[in-house]
Amino acid sequence: MSEQQGGLKTPVDQSTRFARKRLHLGVCGSVACYRAADLLRAWLRMGIHVSVTLTGGARNFVTPLLFSSLGAAPVYGDMFAAGEEPFAHLEPGQNAHALVVAPASADALSRLAAGAAADMLCAQALAFDGPLVLAPAMNPRMWSHPATRDNVDLLLRRGARLVPPSCGGTACGEQGEGRLAPLHEIFLAALQALSPQDMAGKKVLVTLGPTREAWDGVRFWTNPSSGLMGAALAVCAWLRGADVQAVCGPGMRFALPRGMARHDVTSAREMFAVAESLWPRMDMGMFTAAVADFSPTPHGKEKFKKSAAPQGFSISFTPNADILRTLSANRAPHQKILAFAAETTPDMPSLLPLAHAKREAKQAHVLAANRVNAGDSGFAAATNAVAVVDAAGREEIWPTQSKADVAWDLCSWLLRS
Repeated sequence: MSEQQGGLKTPVDQSTRFARKRLHLGVCGSVACYRAADLLRAWLRMGIHVSVTLTGGARNFVTPLLFSSLGAAPVYGDMFAAGEEPFAHLEPGQNAHALVVAPASADALSRLAAGAAADMLCAQALAFDGPLVLAPAMNPRMWSHPATRDNVDLLLRRGARLVPPSCGGTACGEQGEGRLAPLHEIFLAALQALSPQDMAGKKVLVTLGPTREAWDGVRFWTNPSSGLMGAALAVCAWLRGADVQAVCGPGMRFALPRGMARHDVTSAREMFAVAESLWPRMDMGMFTAAVADFSPTPHGKEKFKKSAAPQGFSISFTPNADILRTLSANRAPHQKILAFAAETTPDMPSLLPLAHAKREAKQAHVLAANRVNAGDSGFAAATNAVAVVDAAGREEIWPTQSKADVAWDLCSWLLRS
């Protein structure tokens, strides 16, 4: 995910499936605490209700007004401050679906591990029995100190989820592990805490993006796929607890969670080799990649010179292996397959007979077909409209919506198939 002008970019940014969820954000004293404002804005854009608690240390860097003006409600301060509700220390435990502490200071980790309740945030955490997500940020030597690591280990044993700090330069001028994790990792960890874990224990293979088939040393045959649809499926499956292996074609720029295995490939042959090696261990396969059906006959590893063909030239093509058909033919009884079909049709109803025919030919459990000749669907679009069919003969046409929402619903459909 890129972080530009205060915005976040992940494959699920446009999802509406988290609307009306409630998240509580704890912000501790750290130079990195100003970055919590960007997290707040990203969650609010998804329709998530966010309340905030600023520790005394955090209020030395940022003010409650910053968070309330961005839309957080309520914003808590000291436990016994004038005007605070008498039971504010219990409110997140009564209303929030997840509690995120970002940044989490060494002092906060110590208090949380000890079960302290003298400050508002620690009292709220002590009275909270939902998912707790911790994103530490501190000096590298403080992070590596045995006392800090013991506190973190204790919290993990109690069920807390950790978004580990990253390596690099810190505000104090030192280098090492201690920087606040990239915002997309914290953002997605919170969404995972808000998601049903109905795919927990499932091993899922996702192929996504285009392939590039070289015909000389610098040129290639490809298509405009951005990989967004497949990335959204991979992230949605991960959010819902799956162990995901993402096989990514070139140019896929959407950041994936740290806990997801990513395999970068270029050609159809490379994608097939990686997918085939992973497939026997998988429970589900989601084949969304726009794989080139044919590869041009290579003209060497150097640039093909125009002077070598002043009258023009022809390129011959050979067929590539059909990844979906091959792996489907070699699947175990428990393995489920979701396939995609890119079609050019005059309208959505025309997709249905094509989708049924392709699902049958590929022996997929569920197949989603989309119109790549429509501006709001298919390659490089942020949205998709699909015709979905399954092996039981069910069929539906889904209206245009974000690819994140299509991905969420396809995961649900595959689980039911």
